[in-house]
Amino acid sequence: MKIEDIKNICVIGAGNMGHQISTLCAIHGFKTTCTDINKEILTNAEAFVDKYLPGRVEKERLTQEQADQARKNISFTSSLEEAVKDADYVIEAAIEVLDIKRKIYADIDKMAPSHAILATNSSAIVSSRIADATKRPEKVVNLHFFNPALVMKLVEVVQGPHVSDETTKISMDLCDKIDKVPVHLKKEVDGFLLNRIFGAISREAQWLLEMGVASVEDIDKACVYGAGHPMGPFRLNDLTGIDLSYTMAVEAFKRTGDRSLLPVPSIVEHYIKGEYGEKTGKGWYDYSDK
Repeated sequence: MKIEDIKNICVIGAGNMGHQISTLCAIHGFKTTCTDINKEILTNAEAFVDKYLPGRVEKERLTQEQADQARKNISFTSSLEEAVKDADYVIEAAIEVLDIKRKIYADIDKMAPSHAILATNSSAIVSSRIADATKRPEKVVNLHFFNPALVMKLVEVVQGPHVSDETTKISMDLCDKIDKVPVHLKKEVDGFLLNRIFGAISREAQWLLEMGVASVEDIDKACVYGAGHPMGPFRLNDLTGIDLSYTMAVEAFKRTGDRSLLPVPSIVEHYIKGEYGEKTGKGWYDYSDK
């Protein structure tokens, strides 16, 4: 199989990452089906597309013809079977919980065409922990987009020991087709590439806060005005979701037993309060006025 054979894409999960990835694929000419078991999330995803595409036309980033075609390319359904039945490439963007992902992959392995590649957008769970839930482990790969997926250029393609060269090449070529910059990781490693680097920065920033060394605002200022980062680690955490950070940290501890990977007390406190960042109106910062 070659990239030219990829016509239909299925995205599983219509949340923040899922609906952006779906929109991205539709804009670049792929017939795209977005699916989610939560009908409210699915409705919100469709509303996002109906607002986003006209906005791109207004800003002259898309022509009206391009926007109309993109809207025709994307559809939404709560039926997983309907979503994957004609898929050539599946991108899963579900919650970062291993058991849930393994169940999803066992199901789609039975429903999707035998030639279909099954990619996970997971930023924490390597595909080798999922692949054996299917009968096509060589076609199960990490395809890690960064938030916001419609803006961020980087995509990490992680070639675990089970992933074929063909699957890797098609995944890299797909990134090129949707105007992303793919990087090829030749082996699986916790945190992959960029998150491993920034994870170290974020953990250190969080512990500096716990120690009372500086405030959230001043730590962020130091990273922006001293290190040249576009935003500080706490502002970035609010954007990506404190709930995601908590879940990933707990999963990492379960997997390794390394207590240093557990979330810091402040992360736990925000998680318990339901303060996940921008999407809930409060996290490290208060967004209630937005």
